[in-house]
Amino acid sequence: MKANLVAKLMIGAAIAVSAAGCSTWDSMSGRQKSTVVGAGVGGLAGAAVTNGGILGTVGGAAIGGVVGDQVGKRR
Repeated sequence: MKANLVAKLMIGAAIAVSAAGCSTWDSMSGRQKSTVVGAGVGGLAGAAVTNGGILGTVGGAAIGGVVGDQVGKRR
């Protein structure tokens, strides 16, 4: 892997972890939590596939959010 890609993924992961740590999960339903996690994972995957492209990152986050929502609905 390219060092640039690894650096972008690490920055994205750090932002996701810090945002999750600052928010409160207590008032969120299981479905909402699944949606947030799905969007985060989808955004990271989209960024990795498109080498940090904006469209891939946003598209991955959108698709991941929808998948997470559907998975959370079944819990």
